[in-house]
Amino acid sequence: MSTISQLRRLGLFDARAPRYTSYPPATQFSAAVDSARVAGWIDAVPAGSQISLYIHVPFCRRLCWFCACRTQGTQNLDPVHAYVATLLTELAQLRDTMPAGVRLSRLHWGGGTPTLLPAKLIRQLAAAIFDSFPMAADGEFSVEIDPAEIDAPRMAALAEAGMNRASIGIQDFDPLIQKTIGRDQSFQVTASAVRLIRSHGIASLNADILYGLPHQDLVRISDTVQKVMALGPDRIALYGYAHVPWMSKRQVMIPDHALPDNETRLALFDTARRLLHADGFLSIGIDHFARPTDGLARARDQRRLRRNFQGYTDDRAELLIGLGASSISRYPQGYAQNIPGTGAYTAAVRAGRLPVARGHVFSPEDRWRGRMIETLMCDFRVDTAEMMRDHALSAATLQDIFLPIASRFGGMVRLDDAGFAILPEGRPLTRLIAQALDGYAATAGNHSPAV
Repeated sequence: MSTISQLRRLGLFDARAPRYTSYPPATQFSAAVDSARVAGWIDAVPAGSQISLYIHVPFCRRLCWFCACRTQGTQNLDPVHAYVATLLTELAQLRDTMPAGVRLSRLHWGGGTPTLLPAKLIRQLAAAIFDSFPMAADGEFSVEIDPAEIDAPRMAALAEAGMNRASIGIQDFDPLIQKTIGRDQSFQVTASAVRLIRSHGIASLNADILYGLPHQDLVRISDTVQKVMALGPDRIALYGYAHVPWMSKRQVMIPDHALPDNETRLALFDTARRLLHADGFLSIGIDHFARPTDGLARARDQRRLRRNFQGYTDDRAELLIGLGASSISRYPQGYAQNIPGTGAYTAAVRAGRLPVARGHVFSPEDRWRGRMIETLMCDFRVDTAEMMRDHALSAATLQDIFLPIASRFGGMVRLDDAGFAILPEGRPLTRLIAQALDGYAATAGNHSPAV
């Protein structure tokens, strides 16, 4: 039986599954986590900790139809200035409640379009962050850059502030696909942005590509991948487009009939993967690729790769704090998500409250299931010795957990005394296998295709 036939038999092309950038997925968050609970979590942060900080800027000059992120359009900067003022207040509240000696292992500005901020505002926000929480010696400051929304003054402000990794969204360079997804971004505009980034001494560059877009075929994705490689990125994320118009209303602009079926989606991914491997990129988890010198590649080889809301990371900090509307924090005790609407978020911050809307408190079972899912997503294996050591699970319990999964997925996985592993030919099934470890009832319609 061919691999495709086996994947078809196992239900890959009919399934929907979470991406498992968190466990449990955000669909399980509830109002049980509120401002008072999160305040207690902050109080428990040890002095001298290293933390990651995520800054969400939800504004865009253009709203791309494919995007399912929490964003809003604006044609002037008045709401942006007002929003940054609120961010600075939220930052000050966090600084005043954090213990002494906290430093940043990672700082990421996402969106939306963080580069919508003018140079003066970039400097003001960066200065306030670093005055509150200095960067650790080996820290990383990354920013999502829209090639159509960057210029020399803004780039200079970011470089002077210490940005040392840039991330550019590309998705696809084909004109028909760009027109269909509402994102006009030529190769020339993108290449000019990359030259600007490199000319300011930014040594690390990420690029995002989407597969499964309308009208996308093997020829078109091959052309896009080769153009992306010509830009010289150090790291590439190859995400599957999630068509979820019931969640992201702007996606109704994208015609369903133009979308590739799920078997074609896998062929698109495999075509891109082979091209990237031929150019020397290494596979990182299920959907990232990196040069051998990149930090993700080293983390993969040392088995310290992690997964969070930005995808794969080599960050070792146990605490991720998100500032801004809709941003999500991960504390050792659980998740907390800020109020999504900018108006309600602003009102809460101005009232002196932590702007928490919902979240999830980890149970002991969440912790071991979450670790199993993360290590499957990162390393395609779960080690028996680690789970027994760190989570007090017996070898018999682990066998009881994995035997049904091994039986279901047959020759795509391996179960032995050392642990449970997904074999190379079974890696397209990773999200589906991880879902078999999910202790929550997953509603398939809430998630994107498993391939």
